[in-house]
Amino acid sequence: MFTGLYVAIVTPFKNGKIDFDAYKNLIEMHVKAGTDGIVPVGTTGEAPTLTPEEHIQMIEMTVKLVNKRMKVLAGTGSNSTAEAIEYTKEAEKAGADGALLVAPYYNKPTQNGLYEHFKAIAEAVNIPLVIYNIQSRCAVNITTPVMAKLSKIKNIVGVKEASGDLSQMSEVIEQCGPDFDVLSGDDALTLPLLAIGGKGVVSVIANIIPSDVKAMIDAFNRGDINKARALHHKMFPLVKAMFIETNPIPVKAAMALMGLITDEIRLPLTKISDINLQKLKEEMIKYGIKLEG
Repeated sequence: MFTGLYVAIVTPFKNGKIDFDAYKNLIEMHVKAGTDGIVPVGTTGEAPTLTPEEHIQMIEMTVKLVNKRMKVLAGTGSNSTAEAIEYTKEAEKAGADGALLVAPYYNKPTQNGLYEHFKAIAEAVNIPLVIYNIQSRCAVNITTPVMAKLSKIKNIVGVKEASGDLSQMSEVIEQCGPDFDVLSGDDALTLPLLAIGGKGVVSVIANIIPSDVKAMIDAFNRGDINKARALHHKMFPLVKAMFIETNPIPVKAAMALMGLITDEIRLPLTKISDINLQKLKEEMIKYGIKLEG
């Protein structure tokens, strides 16, 4: 259901407000690149600093701008189950193809709490749901037995895996079955995950090089492993540079250097440091990306 390249798209700002003109151009860029889906208002989209009104507006605007040319997997997670249900209902109402639900952060729920949280959301809506497992941001790891149990709920159809643990990902693929879509939540692990049965990626780097990420996945899927491996190794240094500071600080800086958006970011995140900006520039130039100015 959710396979291939999904971009964890940034939320561009201008003078403190969402820059919808820039956002429209980003959507068109991804249509031309063959991106399979847009993931708005996730971590990369700075969802924690958007107002509830902005969050819903971004989902509605994404659905409108995409206009069924790609899938829309809307970020609707929260550490409040009730709030996550409301956001997911809004995504369903807006016409999103599915919703991405991060594990509750800060609360540090038990494994049973995690199960009941996602089950409650699934029972409140009809659209397909993808769980987002990222212990580094949420303090808890969704274990494989719980994921396997969740995969039996009809409209929970996949997971964005950012545990960094290929062993766990392999277990999830084995225990949840072939119809459960396991997507990489880490650009550096997209190709390794594809090799063990993953279906694609929710990508940060695709904000700046969507065509190359798409080409790597397509090459793998048609059996051209050498091309896929070459693209992986070409992208790897740039991928590392994207996380030289907390995401989405570097990717927004990179997009600003390309003239795609401003480098505005909301507190408590701050603009990239001068020393890391220089490192980022160097990797972008090495890659062959044209910088503005």
